[in-house]
Amino acid sequence: MGARGELFTTSVILDNRSYFFNVKENRNGDVFLQVVESKSRNGEDFDRHAIVIFADDMQKFFKGMDESLSFIEKDRKERIKRAAERKAARSQSSEKSGKKVYRKKNEPESQPQPNIKRTGRVHVVSKRIKTDE
Repeated sequence: MGARGELFTTSVILDNRSYFFNVKENRNGDVFLQVVESKSRNGEDFDRHAIVIFADDMQKFFKGMDESLSFIEKDRKERIKRAAERKAARSQSSEKSGKKVYRKKNEPESQPQPNIKRTGRVHVVSKRIKTDE
């Protein structure tokens, strides 16, 4: 047994946070998981928050965590699907509405460039032809 009852430890280091997963044993011999989040406050100090899950409660804890992860994954897939549907609907509506496509000078008309959105102002110059009356 390691220092402070540690049996096993692993960490996940992200950009501004670190997570530590420590398996520990207390004085009574109970094994538990301690999850610690460490976050840099201002480059000098760290905020540390910990939760403890005892071995007897781990199945319920991980069942709840698994349900949450399943919901997150399902929601992510639904969001991607809705975004694709919105994009397809926008492209269909722009095709049906007969919107004009403005091109740069000397740009060939035979080479359509999908997914390029032109922004900015359009300057129209009217040329009048003088007629002799």
